[in-house]
Amino acid sequence: MAQRPLILVTNDDGITAPGLRTLISVMHTIGDVVVVAPDSPQSGMGHAITVNSTLYLENVDIDGKQPEYSCSGTPADCVKLAVREILHKKPDICVSGINHGSNSSINVIYSGTMSAALEAGIEGIPAIGFSLLDYNWNANFEHCKSYVETITRQVLEHGLPEGVVLNVNLPNLDKKDIKGIKVCRQARANWVEKFDKRTNPMGRDYYWLAGKFVNMDNGEDTDEWALENGYVSVVPVQFDLTAHHTIQQLNTWKLN
Repeated sequence: MAQRPLILVTNDDGITAPGLRTLISVMHTIGDVVVVAPDSPQSGMGHAITVNSTLYLENVDIDGKQPEYSCSGTPADCVKLAVREILHKKPDICVSGINHGSNSSINVIYSGTMSAALEAGIEGIPAIGFSLLDYNWNANFEHCKSYVETITRQVLEHGLPEGVVLNVNLPNLDKKDIKGIKVCRQARANWVEKFDKRTNPMGRDYYWLAGKFVNMDNGEDTDEWALENGYVSVVPVQFDLTAHHTIQQLNTWKLN
């Protein structure tokens, strides 16, 4: 009998998040599961790591079906601790999510969900971040399951290029209305931000971050187009941020 793959499951919404519990249930159909997730929501943390305070791990029993650990740190911390202190080896794959809300286009930069996947990729572990375009804590993740399973099995079968992880976003549609899966590029989009300035009863000013998402990309090969048109988007993401196409131009400058 073939050995079942070892799967590390994590997220950024916290260890009790419904999206994580859905992801765990799907991974049980594929391999042996170990969960290391934040003990509280860590959305928007990007690739933050804990360096100036202590980290804590607690063995928890939420459903009794797999080893689970809650971590006081960030999603990236969870992956580091999982590999070094819990598993003492690299898992066959790391899956992160299912995030409550979109991580398409520029959101990948801020995403704690994707930072966990990227940290696994840095460790040489095939990794996928999954997100559903529904921010509701009680979102229905049932229609995500078959797509999560399919993509995970394909990564286990084929592997991923060195330095690449997958950013998968699922539209908030009934399964019958989803047209399929599209491999895409990241759309050129960003947040146009503003701050809601207020004053507390003590006379001190404070701010709430607000704004709107603006898609400036009309391409039909982007993740935003795919999601708007009823497809699951799959974007290969790399953590090498070098703008390779600019190196030759910079070498013409008088830098010496």
